[in-house]
Amino acid sequence: MNTLPHLVVDTAPEPDAAVIWLHGLGADGHDFEPIVPELRLKPEARIRFIFPHAPAMPVTINGGYVMPAWYDIIETDLGIRHDEAGIAASARAIQLLIEQQQMHGIPADRIVLAGFSQGAAMSLHVGLAQSEPLAGIMALSGYLLLPGQLKTHLKPESLTSSLFMAHGINDPVVPYDLGEMAQDRLQKLGMDVEWHSYPMAHQVCPKEIVAIGSWLNRIL
Repeated sequence: MNTLPHLVVDTAPEPDAAVIWLHGLGADGHDFEPIVPELRLKPEARIRFIFPHAPAMPVTINGGYVMPAWYDIIETDLGIRHDEAGIAASARAIQLLIEQQQMHGIPADRIVLAGFSQGAAMSLHVGLAQSEPLAGIMALSGYLLLPGQLKTHLKPESLTSSLFMAHGINDPVVPYDLGEMAQDRLQKLGMDVEWHSYPMAHQVCPKEIVAIGSWLNRIL
């Protein structure tokens, strides 16, 4: 299997940590690349940021229009039916990126899997399936995929990863309740969740970027 095409931004030579950041539906790896300088990372931080491009595929709710997507979205209600085959294919491709960083000498406990919207849903899905826990999982405006399969899908070891979740209270795309339900369920499973809510729609705001940077500085 080929590695997903991706952008790489190293904050310093010889990185000893990695953040794999997944974009949302219809975007690409360039979407979050400009955020890196805004994170106020420690001067000594040596982090490799990896911004993959999702494959192009027809998306049902958009009339079958072909666009970058981690999986097909079949229903406008994101809590109903999920594209199991598409999710599984993207999960394998994202896992390969994690393993690639490990082969470059960065251990799992120095890797963060992050994402926005569809990318957030995938970061939760893949991050919770790790037998070697990651340093952290970040889900911005996301939700749980295949929630009925969560207990069999997740690895107990993954629950020790730090989890950062943030959501817009006025989100018309991924309802706030879906993010809150994911946070509540994972907390009940024993996960350490840092939860943030903001008076915004389906987006990322400056205060959120500051909070992300503080979290990354702490866990890396």
